[in-house]
Amino acid sequence: MPTNTHKHASATRADITLDYGTESLRVTVTDDGRPGADQGPGTGHRLIGMRERAAAIGGTVTAGPRPEGGFRILAELPLALAPAPD
Repeated sequence: MPTNTHKHASATRADITLDYGTESLRVTVTDDGRPGADQGPGTGHRLIGMRERAAAIGGTVTAGPRPEGGFRILAELPLALAPAPD
């Protein structure tokens, strides 16, 4: 994620915070980049892919511009996976 903050938003700073409890892990990435900056080359699915991977294990990813500027991505992931259906 930090590489993407520079690549996609021309950010000069990115902060990563990890918070965990007994049942979940929260990963927050914030940057000071510009929304809508040049996307640059890439083959990933960006936010869609992150959301799909998080949802596959029962988690969520939200993202958007911060009121004070920059961008924030918040991933909330369960520490225990739900049992697979039979």
